[in-house]
Amino acid sequence: MTELLDIFRALADPTRLRIVALLREMELAIGELAVVLEQSQPRVSRHVRILADAGIVERRREGSWVFLRIVEEGPVSDIIARADEWPFSAREALVVAHDARRLAAVRIDRVAAAERYFAEHAAEWDAIRSRHVAESEVEAAMLAMVAGRRLGHLLDIGTGTGRMAEIFAPTVRRITALDRSPDMLRIARAKLAGQPVPIDLVQGDFLNLPVADASIDSIVIHQALHFAHEPDRVIAEASRVLRGGGHLLVVDFAPHEDEELRTLAAHARLGFSDAQIRGWFASSGLLLETTQTLEGGELAVKLWLGRRRSDEDQPPVAREGDGPRKRLAA
Repeated sequence: MTELLDIFRALADPTRLRIVALLREMELAIGELAVVLEQSQPRVSRHVRILADAGIVERRREGSWVFLRIVEEGPVSDIIARADEWPFSAREALVVAHDARRLAAVRIDRVAAAERYFAEHAAEWDAIRSRHVAESEVEAAMLAMVAGRRLGHLLDIGTGTGRMAEIFAPTVRRITALDRSPDMLRIARAKLAGQPVPIDLVQGDFLNLPVADASIDSIVIHQALHFAHEPDRVIAEASRVLRGGGHLLVVDFAPHEDEELRTLAAHARLGFSDAQIRGWFASSGLLLETTQTLEGGELAVKLWLGRRRSDEDQPPVAREGDGPRKRLAA
């Protein structure tokens, strides 16, 4: 009863109702909310704090930004899910419509910021892409390799611009897209608006995933492992969060000697061999199921698909008396 009273008290304010309506549409930073609501950031922050204390919204920090979203579990999720049925007056409906128009402007600003970032780094990325087979071929090979497998909740490690989340969205139930860079997450947020599945964008490090043990069905690490000085630890951390039977798809370069990539793009490792990946998989409880090599250009792209060991993969435990019976049968 106390929890419900806290929720209703927090919602008993016009500004906080407007905040909830906006966050139902998309995750927003406090600064973005202030722009839409045409209020100061300190005032918006006070309203957000009340909503957070009541368990209605939750905060997630990305660098100097704090993003907000509606809590997805508990009684608040059922209450907010019926917000379309709330009896707004004609005047209140006009305010909500006004907010929606200003929210559209926030979306446009996000896209513009992403385009500026792309323009600033286009030459650098084009220089890397020119060294290997077309990305369209890599993406087609990735989708083909996991076809027919239950991907469920997908974790995209090193999401960058969100491209992997974008291509896998039609085949999964949910996506968590993780990156260390707040700038990249803001680009991904603009790109991934309107996808058909829930997508959580999370700032974090691939050596310390902010994800519970055995909570993820599938993982993609696309062109991110070469940034790791300790790639074996990245594989081990990915294995930790995979459920038994879950899949890990790693896409990166085969071993090469293009030292320019260390200075051009901060690559810590110049590709990986099948033996390296197989060994890291095995030591992390993963079975390497299949590999594929895509030739073209100076660099070969490799795909490695592994599966987290489950109880079914364990050899049967010998019971007392099994040996003698087998010998007699022979």
